[in-house]
Amino acid sequence: VIQQFDRETLIGKRNRAIFLVLWGLALRRQEISQLNVGDFDFYGRKLRILGKGKGTNEEYLDMSKDVAQAIADWLIARGDLNANLPIFTALDFHNLGHRLTTDAIYKIVKAAFKAVGVKKPMSPHRVRHSAITAALDATDGNIRKVQKLSRHADPRTLMIYDDNRNKDLWEMSELLTGMLNNAE
Repeated sequence: VIQQFDRETLIGKRNRAIFLVLWGLALRRQEISQLNVGDFDFYGRKLRILGKGKGTNEEYLDMSKDVAQAIADWLIARGDLNANLPIFTALDFHNLGHRLTTDAIYKIVKAAFKAVGVKKPMSPHRVRHSAITAALDATDGNIRKVQKLSRHADPRTLMIYDDNRNKDLWEMSELLTGMLNNAE
């Protein structure tokens, strides 16, 4: 999906940055919508977010060089770096410069997956879910590490993602042993 975004256009730079933030930090669409330019520290590679809940829970997230660069590329191309302005803004004539809504972020994600032929309805939450599951896979199910990414207050919530991984493992085990049985 990420390869489809044209890095030479404003819309491509913006949407690529949104996807990298979704995937690389597993942010919720509300958290993305609330981001202001002043929340972004390129050199420290940090992003300040207001966490889920009452919106007063500030967190500073470390981000990869690629995520930081994508946000910087978008902001530089957009041109207005006022700290109080939203990071992600609309580009259409009627809403130009206004904060992207959570609904707009949903539509961007849905359209991007549709454009590459994904039939299953996709959403920012599905991307977040996939990122968390991929992180569990990459860390061999390290709940403590991945909880920092998911920012779930209760580790039991994260265990649901890990249980889904275990179901996949069971299915693969059944498939593989079935192959052996068929070969005998």
